Amino acid sequence: MEVELSDDFRCPISLEVMTDPVILTSGHTFDRASIQRWLDSGNRTCPVTNLPLPPSPPLIPNHALRRLIRSHSTTFCPSNSQPCHSSSPPDPLSLVSSPHTLSSFYRCVKSSAQFRHLATESGAVSVLLRHVASSGESQEISLRALLRLSLDGDDMRVGLVVDGAVDALAVVLSQGGATPSAAAVAATVLTSLAIVDVNKCSIGAHPSVFPALIWLLSCGPDRQCMREAATALYELCKFPANRRRAVRAGAVLGLVKFGMAGSERAIEVMGQLAKTQEGKAEMRKVESFVRWLVSVVKNGSTRGAENALLVLNLVCSDCEDTSMEAVKEGAVEASLDWVGCDKGKIGKNAASLVRTLQDFQLGCFR
Repeated sequence: MEVELSDDFRCPISLEVMTDPVILTSGHTFDRASIQRWLDSGNRTCPVTNLPLPPSPPLIPNHALRRLIRSHSTTFCPSNSQPCHSSSPPDPLSLVSSPHTLSSFYRCVKSSAQFRHLATESGAVSVLLRHVASSGESQEISLRALLRLSLDGDDMRVGLVVDGAVDALAVVLSQGGATPSAAAVAATVLTSLAIVDVNKCSIGAHPSVFPALIWLLSCGPDRQCMREAATALYELCKFPANRRRAVRAGAVLGLVKFGMAGSERAIEVMGQLAKTQEGKAEMRKVESFVRWLVSVVKNGSTRGAENALLVLNLVCSDCEDTSMEAVKEGAVEASLDWVGCDKGKIGKNAASLVRTLQDFQLGCFR
């Protein structure tokens, strides 16, 4: 049976108990997922008052209501809404409070959904984040526990961001972590949190995230750290506003360096950044950039060639000098080898680049 909670705890849209209440500019509170779907559908009025909203209304976390809902729910187990008895898991706060018991906390987080629920409801996450931001031996265990929590679904991911996970992760990334593997896990957690669209915006707006990721990408202690940093950038840059933030933070040079070292994921991220004018301008400044991409089209894997073709098409589409360079480097001939290939989007990308460069060549003969 459903737990009896006040109607004030229910979202006016879904009528379900809110997990992440946010305040709209109209003053009314909604569950974040519900109001985001309302806004994403093109609605620009408050669902309760029907009054107009600004073009991009902010969603302000209602922390007080969130804590109140949690305090009314913690006496119930998540699986069956029945009161928890003496057979309940150990107290998360007692396990997470000491570095000596963090390993036990991590084992419980890995093995018990009920324990994970209790951990988030008890305030243990705040203590866990302090361990994450520390520089001691407990950092990596804390990060792995945080990663496991982040895998419990979108509501958990949003809640972790609200609780301050991004601040702690930015500290780890900017310092390189207590160990190389800690830095890699921190970047992996950031990728997991960024899966949720609303988190992409929140994480990208954090002033330290992109500089920290790009530092790790460029100066990371090992290739695994660089790869995880590139993956986090890729997920974050699915959100258009984050592409410009990444470019301003210097992502292009770091990605080119990592890409020239053989990373296909780096070229994928450049495919996101090249959708902005700022990104294309920075790529054109890199010496031998076009020559390198053409070599990937000629000699790289299918995946690498597919993304290299996309980036080439974007940087050549509105620049005669870049198009001329691509033609001289043999981009047309290299692209024709892929036209008609039905693996992924490579055939489409190749045909699109051929058209772009042929249009340029025709314009030169007129």
